[in-house]
Amino acid sequence: MTRETISLTLPDVSAFARVLKSEFDGGAIPGHQSLLNAIARAGGYRNFQHLKATQTGTDPVEPVEGRAVSRALARFTPEGLLESWSTKRKVRQHCLWALWAQVPPRTVFTEKMISELFDGMTAFRDPAQIRRSLIEDGLLERNRDGSRYVRLEAKPDATAQAVIREVLRRRSANPSVPERTSSLYGL
Repeated sequence: MTRETISLTLPDVSAFARVLKSEFDGGAIPGHQSLLNAIARAGGYRNFQHLKATQTGTDPVEPVEGRAVSRALARFTPEGLLESWSTKRKVRQHCLWALWAQVPPRTVFTEKMISELFDGMTAFRDPAQIRRSLIEDGLLERNRDGSRYVRLEAKPDATAQAVIREVLRRRSANPSVPERTSSLYGL
């Protein structure tokens, strides 16, 4: 029987080892399938079947980092409003992707319009900080005098896509919050 080669790329071997160790803290040595599932989960996949499914086709599917998604979503209210600004850059970037996805593409905004848009997406009301951060991350463009803002098109990574989907789900589940959705990338 021919064996299929399945690759697993590890961005952080130390984190992989920690997760794998926590899978075996029970002391019992797992069976073959349980071991494959534990390795896949430590690599950021749901299970071995998920890892195997990412190997088909030309572009492998990126694993979603569950801890990063949880940390970013903790910054949002149940209604999908960003309620606090993270001091951690990676968490902040994932939160910004969720705000970016709610900005209509190919639309020109004035500073006042974009600020009102961001005020509707947040509970803490600091549109200037959001605008600056989106510009720094290359997700929003403004002209020199600040009178024109346009969303720049980009493809979020798998973790950002998971955050975007959940925030948009929260927004659409709450009728008191105006729904803004992004049709890009099937989010």
